[in-house]
Amino acid sequence: MLKLDTINAFYADLQALWGISFEVNAGELVALVGPNGAGKTTTLRIISGLLKPQSGTVTFDGKTLNTEPAHKIVELGLCQVLEGGKVFTGMSVLENLELGAFVPQARQVKNQTLKHVYEIFPRLAERKNQRAGTLSGGERQMLAIGRALMSKPKLLMLDEPSFGLAPILVDQMFQMINEINKQGTTVLLVEQNVRASIDIAHRAYVIENGRIVGHGSGEQLLSFESVRSAYLGDSHA
Repeated sequence: MLKLDTINAFYADLQALWGISFEVNAGELVALVGPNGAGKTTTLRIISGLLKPQSGTVTFDGKTLNTEPAHKIVELGLCQVLEGGKVFTGMSVLENLELGAFVPQARQVKNQTLKHVYEIFPRLAERKNQRAGTLSGGERQMLAIGRALMSKPKLLMLDEPSFGLAPILVDQMFQMINEINKQGTTVLLVEQNVRASIDIAHRAYVIENGRIVGHGSGEQLLSFESVRSAYLGDSHA
């Protein structure tokens, strides 16, 4: 479904990505994990069309995305949820969700999708008339993901969904992401929380200093001592 082939990317004269290649197949939940500053968010910006690669190709459902503007990429079925649960704070929960259904194919089934989002996130149904700016951090993250689902994405990209959440909410968030995938949405999950990510992912890629340094199933990655010691604090597991 999604394939990055030898992507090199720069910010001005600073190279941020070095030959990044990976793929996400339809129906999968794939994690891209690594430390802060490794290039995870830059990779999502490349896919979303917010940053153009210096070289290499991004393809989605067989279509090259390199020159496509960001809004066209959303219309193709790729939607990104930004880090930190970005929402329109002056608007209600319902208004935020309705904004997510701005693409033509999503508008046609807006009511059905809204019902589905409320089933995944019952708290949003309870808060539908509440101003988004009054929500807790966890509720804002739910709203940001729910708004993205309103666009009926073929592939949902999540950038650090557990960022800033209390530990008990982190567990709930990963359960919700797993459920979204099980219900048919392909997911690319970008996270620093390596353990939780590889526990739910079908496959994972490890990125460091703008390069992919490992990939495989969660079980395979856990067999790498370098991964255990660097990301899980355990070199003897």
